[in-house]
Amino acid sequence: MRKKMLFIYNPHAGKGKIRHLLSNIIELFVKNGYEVVTYATLGEKDAKRIVLDCLNREKYDIVVCSGGDGTLNEVIDGIMSGNKKIKIGYIPAGTTNDFAYSLGLPKNMPKSAQVVVNGQSFLCDVGNLNGEYFAYTAAFGIFTDASYATPQTSKNMLGRLAYILEGIKRLPNWKSYHIKITCKNRVIQDNFIYGMVANSDSIGGFKGITGKDVLLDDGLFEGVFIKVPQNVLDLQSIINDLLRGNVKSNHIFYLPVQEIQITSEEPVPWTIDGEYGGEFKSVHIKNLKQAISIIRNNPTKA
Repeated sequence: MRKKMLFIYNPHAGKGKIRHLLSNIIELFVKNGYEVVTYATLGEKDAKRIVLDCLNREKYDIVVCSGGDGTLNEVIDGIMSGNKKIKIGYIPAGTTNDFAYSLGLPKNMPKSAQVVVNGQSFLCDVGNLNGEYFAYTAAFGIFTDASYATPQTSKNMLGRLAYILEGIKRLPNWKSYHIKITCKNRVIQDNFIYGMVANSDSIGGFKGITGKDVLLDDGLFEGVFIKVPQNVLDLQSIINDLLRGNVKSNHIFYLPVQEIQITSEEPVPWTIDGEYGGEFKSVHIKNLKQAISIIRNNPTKA
């Protein structure tokens, strides 16, 4: 019997290249024994809705998505919310594709489709923020809104540069938050311009800013919180530390995170996997160890 695949793609991700490659990708899956049911997303949270609806009605062997990290986030959210145990395949087609980089997936979409067919299942950690699931990062502060505030047309034209330009526009108006962080027996209170809890080697297209020993299946996230710089030299020092992957400096708090509580005196906007995640005075984040099965390159063939 043929295996059944639910294939969800975002036709607007990246530069819309999936439109020209869709037939070849589906043909590859069919040749490898899959019956493919295909949906295009039409708007926000559409991928989550499709996953919940389809998996509740029929049995599938695998869910494959093509789009940016936001599309993958919605698919994972749908699978976790529906309490389904099913493999995920990912064909990255977005602007930065941070999590795809951590998984070692090729940037070339047909090659990533080959990984779906020939790759290896990998049990990966998932995050939960106030009841919402995320694949690889939850963050607040400077630059974090650039990913969802940047127009899609700019992303398509300029790629990662569009994010950088959008972030630079916000520099003169950066805002700090007085935050209380409770993680295990440690309590930190200070003014921060940025904070993230992440499970990725790449954030916003920048490699290494979560440190040098990121594991996607160890039950721990990397918590990085940047204090308000007092002057231009402090800011330059912070930038240098991040570029070198030095997350243990005088200006940066680094915490291994299994569970963390973050509270503030005012509502703080959060970004979840590059998309707007809401404003909260209190955030509870938990690592769900090895909660999903995702296909990546076989290390022996990478």
